[in-house]
Amino acid sequence: MTDLKTTGQQLGRRSWAEPWKIKMVEPLFMSTPEQRRAAMEAAGYNTFLLKSEDVYIDLLTDSGTSAMSDRQWAGMMLGDEAYAGSRNFYRLEAAIQQYYGYKYIVPTHQGRGAENLISQAAIKRGQYVPGNMYFTTTRLHQELAGGIFVDVIIDEAHDSTHPHPFKGNVDLDKVQALIDRVGAANIAYISLAGTVNMAGGQPVSMANVRALRALCDQHGIRIYLDATRMVENAFFIQEREEGYADKPIAAILKEFCAYTDGAWMSAKKDNLVNIGGWLALNHEDVFEAARNMVVVYEGLHTYGGMAGRDMEALAIGIEECVEDQHIRSRIGQVRYLGELIEQWGIPIVQPIGGHAIFLDARAFYPHLAQIDFPAQTLAAELYLDGGVRAMERGIVSAGRDPETGDHRYPKLELTRLTIPRRVYTQSHMDVVAESVKAVYDRRAETRGLTMTYEPQYLRFFQCRFAPK
Repeated sequence: MTDLKTTGQQLGRRSWAEPWKIKMVEPLFMSTPEQRRAAMEAAGYNTFLLKSEDVYIDLLTDSGTSAMSDRQWAGMMLGDEAYAGSRNFYRLEAAIQQYYGYKYIVPTHQGRGAENLISQAAIKRGQYVPGNMYFTTTRLHQELAGGIFVDVIIDEAHDSTHPHPFKGNVDLDKVQALIDRVGAANIAYISLAGTVNMAGGQPVSMANVRALRALCDQHGIRIYLDATRMVENAFFIQEREEGYADKPIAAILKEFCAYTDGAWMSAKKDNLVNIGGWLALNHEDVFEAARNMVVVYEGLHTYGGMAGRDMEALAIGIEECVEDQHIRSRIGQVRYLGELIEQWGIPIVQPIGGHAIFLDARAFYPHLAQIDFPAQTLAAELYLDGGVRAMERGIVSAGRDPETGDHRYPKLELTRLTIPRRVYTQSHMDVVAESVKAVYDRRAETRGLTMTYEPQYLRFFQCRFAPK
């Protein structure tokens, strides 16, 4: 198909393969163009509203879509479904303490539950929450708790073509400027995300979090980490940062977390399970508040919305996800797809991130205004072409300013091709790349979309569109 399809020896390198073999398969439905057109119209041109059975290759998200290992499935049979004090909770607690290093653990049904708990426990109405670029559900929970989000990521993160190796870094000068303007007491905490999703899966360096810790210590400000994809972040530190090439992923992960005061986790990503999450804390005051609230919002503090069997699978997933060979394979597949797309000159976020390829929809469709929803348009076109389901990450995801009611207009207008862990083969990646090229080749003919329905919260999940 391409130069990248030549053998490893012809390229002067050795090929790699996934560190697992397939034990079970799930048949996929290969639809016709007519069937895809009907499905897309019924879904209002929103890929979230497509039925899974109508999708051929599902790259909507890596959240809860991983393939669990035989060890995890075996662990499901060890579920202790006691309402209180399940032994699986203590197994999960020990795994988080061992690999992430935090003292206190509160389980939740998924990451969103943990975001709610930390926001309610740590934000006072009117306080500011600086973060290295927003994430949709995180910012909403912070705003619902009365917080005011402030973006303090480095400027390079907003440039899809910039080659900075750690585009997720916090700009310390922006943090200091906010402290000088509003006072440290009016800052709830620093909201720090690893491999920043909305920036294209871009990592934070160890040097940056270390410096951030020192700055926050000067002013008595806590740092809470979105650890959802911190294992991927650890890989980039190992690969790119001086002094870490010979350190195992597990050690890098634990060191990074040691510079923070707690973390929330959507275990449906790095931790290789289909449901689950957790909040981990080092300070007893916040822990006691969160442990009390989890009973209101999620379930008892020893299950937090998860079944015992799910906690067991999660504990095993934590152990598996920090294995060096696993994360090399995971990032390797993402890069394989990115390199296929790059060779045709198709604009993507650079450098290639950890969990997805982010197509630059503005550069893809330069003739479309942002209000024409170019990233949403591109996601729809990919499905119509080859049954590939992608996700919008641009003006639709950004939502509206709560003060003015106007659309937020982010600098990045991206369509995300998100790779589930341990699910698809390289041949699937070839098919996806060819579909992207086919859509790119006819880009000049493409028109944008009009929004026909908009819900109040997190509109990208449920809004509907029609072609212009």
